[in-house]
Amino acid sequence: MLYISLRQLEYVVAVAHAGSLTIAAQQVNVSQPALSVAVTQVEAHLGRKLFLRRKGVPVMLTGFGRLFLADAEALLADAARLEDPEALGLRRLARITLGIFEDLAPIYLAPLLRWLRGEFPDVEIRTSVASFEILSEAVLAGQIDVALTYDLGLDASFQRQHFASVSPQAWFQPDDPLAGRNEIRLADLADRPLILSNQGLSIRHMLGLFRSVGVTPLVAHRATSVEVLRSLAANGEGVGVSYTNPAGALSYDGKPLARVPIADAQAMEPIVLVHCGDQPAPLPAIRAAILASVVQTPAK
Repeated sequence: MLYISLRQLEYVVAVAHAGSLTIAAQQVNVSQPALSVAVTQVEAHLGRKLFLRRKGVPVMLTGFGRLFLADAEALLADAARLEDPEALGLRRLARITLGIFEDLAPIYLAPLLRWLRGEFPDVEIRTSVASFEILSEAVLAGQIDVALTYDLGLDASFQRQHFASVSPQAWFQPDDPLAGRNEIRLADLADRPLILSNQGLSIRHMLGLFRSVGVTPLVAHRATSVEVLRSLAANGEGVGVSYTNPAGALSYDGKPLARVPIADAQAMEPIVLVHCGDQPAPLPAIRAAILASVVQTPAK
């Protein structure tokens, strides 16, 4: 609860600058007695004197009063900005929050940050790495300005811009009969135990792809991350299937892996930039820069 009002702070600042209760009262359009009472109430609440007031001598700040004045002026300036839509807009323009789906973050986040900070050195770029559901909720709530994610579970509330398209990868032990192919089809995995992501939207999407080609998939594991998925595949627990395609041919536990792209056309999945509603002015330029950065950060 606030015990000192903004109006009382205005009176204190006015007296400090005028050096006179009478002049300050005229400047803030209040009676001199009312102004004096307000200053006295502030001093009583603080338990310290702000001013030295002696008859025939200009009102002077005490040492404590000078410290209080600096904080009061800063608080009043912030309050004035809260009442000014243009000032609020300028503050908002200086800060953008970029969200990114957690499986895409290891590939795209650092290169995007480097690119964007070079393009927009005066904009503070914050980041948020999250799951599908948390990311979409944060965009709708205005907590994230623009997000990079797969186009899964997004309704008409979201405005999309295409960033890249990726095919799913199948992860095998190197001696698997399918590991030496240049590409495979979903139907090639009809009788194989699969390792899929445990993200709800992701696994439903993947199961739907297999069913679209008449395959009822056998799910051996639901992995909590792509590195768990790759490790399970490298240790012979099944075939890992994931859109996320980290570089390297070793699993997290050092086992060799082979990757083969899945070539079914319907399996291609877009990565999109999404935003929602009215956005700060830099966002179109930032979105354009992110789209341009796909040249610098090609999809895996």
